[in-house]
Amino acid sequence: MFPKSRLARRIHMAMGREPADLVVENVRVVNVFSGSIMDTCVAVGDGAIVALGDRPTSVRMDGGGRFMIPGLIDAHVHIESSMLTPEHFAAAILPHGTTTVIADPHEIANVLGTQGIEYILDATRDIPLDVRVMLPSCVPATAFEHSGATLSAKDLTPLMDLQGVFGLGEVMNYPGVTSADSDVLDKLLLARNHGYITDGHCPGVMGHDLQAYAAAGITTDHECSTLKEMFERIANGMYVFIREGSASRNLRTLIPGVTPKNMHRCAMCSDDRDPSDLLAKGHMDHNLRLAVQAGLDPIIAVTMATLNPAQCYGMKDKGAIAPGYRADFLLVDDLTGFNVHQVFVGGKEIAKTGHLITSLPEISTQSVGHTVHIAPLTNESLALRLDVQKARVIGLNPHNIVTKALERTLILDDAGCFHPTANPGLSKLAVIERHHGTGSISVGILEGYGITGGAIATTVAHDSHNVVVAGDNDPDMLMAIRHLQTIAGGIAMVHHGKIIGDLPLPIAGLMSDRPVEEVAKGLETLLTRAHEHLHVSRDIHPFMTLSFLALPVIPELKLTDEGLFDVRTFSFTDIGIQESED
Repeated sequence: MFPKSRLARRIHMAMGREPADLVVENVRVVNVFSGSIMDTCVAVGDGAIVALGDRPTSVRMDGGGRFMIPGLIDAHVHIESSMLTPEHFAAAILPHGTTTVIADPHEIANVLGTQGIEYILDATRDIPLDVRVMLPSCVPATAFEHSGATLSAKDLTPLMDLQGVFGLGEVMNYPGVTSADSDVLDKLLLARNHGYITDGHCPGVMGHDLQAYAAAGITTDHECSTLKEMFERIANGMYVFIREGSASRNLRTLIPGVTPKNMHRCAMCSDDRDPSDLLAKGHMDHNLRLAVQAGLDPIIAVTMATLNPAQCYGMKDKGAIAPGYRADFLLVDDLTGFNVHQVFVGGKEIAKTGHLITSLPEISTQSVGHTVHIAPLTNESLALRLDVQKARVIGLNPHNIVTKALERTLILDDAGCFHPTANPGLSKLAVIERHHGTGSISVGILEGYGITGGAIATTVAHDSHNVVVAGDNDPDMLMAIRHLQTIAGGIAMVHHGKIIGDLPLPIAGLMSDRPVEEVAKGLETLLTRAHEHLHVSRDIHPFMTLSFLALPVIPELKLTDEGLFDVRTFSFTDIGIQESED
């Protein structure tokens, strides 16, 4: 309930009867409503903008002629994918002007269920970054893999009314929507009956299927990779989130499709941004720079990163510099480079010249550790025996998480086993269940990764986050897997029988408790060794690529702990190709 006395004070400050808490002078306000730039002052009081123009105050600040834009909003992000705890994630992005994120914690939920969601809610409650949590709709993402938890509509119901919960996260099971699957419908209705928005995830879905998806009440999609997909979603009343992350970079492709007529249905998101990119490129400020470089009008770009996501999610007091709106804003030097000089949250300065100037609380991570439980393995566990020489192979696309379904003729040993060393250009890939020690494991073949003389293993494997390991020999692959158990999750790298590097991620096997600078440095060291010692292709991100190879909702071929999965048919398929299939 908003107190009457508080409302009266805001009105008195706007009228000049009472002094404002702060007046920022000499600024050029980007007005996202009128599409104009206003040379004016901005009066702030009670955490909100109370007036555009000068007002009495005891605190004045010279904006130095800089541009004032609303606090940036990331319309869709998985905090866990930064490998940082929420407080360290906030410390990394607030200096870049992002003041609000719409976060889907389905990564940690797939490991720890509601316990993981509650950790994210607790860890974000008292930090200056405004985190709006979308309850994960797909835990597990599909029925074709083992995850650490299963969340039904019944499991989600007690969380719906918790502080910080904002809606239902991306619905990746689009076949479940179009077939009116009962469990999927229960979740959609749960969000609808609470008046919440539901996020989408429907790469390649078009025509009748897309209309059924939108008719189900799913409002957004961040998976567009073509202009055709983008235009059809907008025409069907959906919001399109133009994504520029570390793994998927769709901005340059989609920005040419933004026009003055459709821009109000477009927003920006990062989805996944790794710590190295956060340090080197920034966050939503990076997306703004790229959009303007691609030819987008700067005011439209700012609107897509502020007002549009606020309106999409019904945040009525966010996304603009106007009376009554929350005083989340930043000062930038210009509207091309978007160099962030100062950041304010609720009218209080929290970052300056790239540095956070306020302390953040640290939340206990005791409840979200010790999550790597792997059944005993031997070299024999990783053997891949085939009764035919022709096989289905997962082909990598440079700088893209979409894979190719390839067919290759193999050289097998006398026992019918596949060995990468006898098949140049091919690597072995394995996925091992790591939540309950069930022993579920599958082995496949990968082309384009390029690894030689060792193995790389990780517990970051979207979305069920089992262990994924790639290598050219079984002993090194096994050593990398076992080392992950030793460090309680993360990334492990082996070269000729020796551990040559690791990045511990003991929080759910996904996150570190260290600052972004330390995590980024550790990741960069591993990246260099992956390319220089293990010869992983430089067109491939060694770890990000691995982390998406077990995700059976992104085409074309993927490998889960249950087997090789053809996303085109949404079914398992054999690795070996019989002559009758030719």
